[in-house]
Amino acid sequence: MARDLAIDLGTANTLVYARGRGIVLNEPSVIALNNQTGEVLAMGHEAWQMIGRTPSYIVAVRPLRKGAITDFDVTQRMIRLLLQRVGVSRFNRPRVVICVPSAITAVERRAVTEAARRAGAADAQLIEQPLAAAIGAGLPINEPIGNMVVDIGGGTSETALISMGGVVALEAVRIGSFDIDAAIQTYIRREHGIAVGERTAEEIKITIGSAAPTEGELRAEVRGRHLMSGLPETIVLTPDEVRGAIDEPVSAMIDSVLACLSQAPPELAQDLIVQGIHLVGGGGLLRGLDQRLSVETEVPVGLVDAPLQAVVLGAGRCIDSFESVQAMFMDSQSRR
Repeated sequence: MARDLAIDLGTANTLVYARGRGIVLNEPSVIALNNQTGEVLAMGHEAWQMIGRTPSYIVAVRPLRKGAITDFDVTQRMIRLLLQRVGVSRFNRPRVVICVPSAITAVERRAVTEAARRAGAADAQLIEQPLAAAIGAGLPINEPIGNMVVDIGGGTSETALISMGGVVALEAVRIGSFDIDAAIQTYIRREHGIAVGERTAEEIKITIGSAAPTEGELRAEVRGRHLMSGLPETIVLTPDEVRGAIDEPVSAMIDSVLACLSQAPPELAQDLIVQGIHLVGGGGLLRGLDQRLSVETEVPVGLVDAPLQAVVLGAGRCIDSFESVQAMFMDSQSRR
């Protein structure tokens, strides 16, 4: 019998949970293609290592941008490879629950489910990422208590207020941690005349990036290509510089949280003073983000346990009790 699967189809990373086995795959959402033959050369970690390091006829692409499918064919091939890696074949077709952004359109929704079915799934259901994250974080979502989750992924940031098993208020922006990386690249190019790749920008963010001043801050050496001479060059960046460079996308994320708070019914809003706001997703790991968010919202903010895995673990709990959580799936909600 096929093991049911949960897939967190993220802009940055894709995780797969198999019923009874837990998380069986965690790979970057990147696929490397030979443009001349259309052949898939690599996927996941191997393809990610190729970004910015390949000849012109080999491209390492992310088939999802801003939480949306930008290339249906490549996404379908990636999902098929993912399913093959966890043992899915035409003789072994599982039910699949896929986590997607809440703000996904009906067209995008159909594209995801169609890609999964063509890739070998017997049935494909969708669940909103913030709802799955709340389940994965162990929040009491079925009780009449306000639970707020802020899910900052690679391409989207979503804030959801959840109560009684459903989303009461939602605010989503198509800004995520990749926009922070892009802001770092733009700053270095503009202020220092140096070109750096997206992998280098991500390393800078992880090493010295922050949303608010933190203790023990250090400078970082950055290597790139000088725009005028074309020669390799090394510069030194300070945490203050990086904080200023990324302020625009970080502020947009915080504004989205404030907008969701303003939609909250008074009874649920007061619950948040006790329950707090829960940060999930890779973007939530940005140093000082929890502190800055807490100051601006005047609500306690904390990072959940396993923020990178919370979404897929929540979807995994849904497949473990598939029949009883049908009402939480997006198609079920649209029919009500």
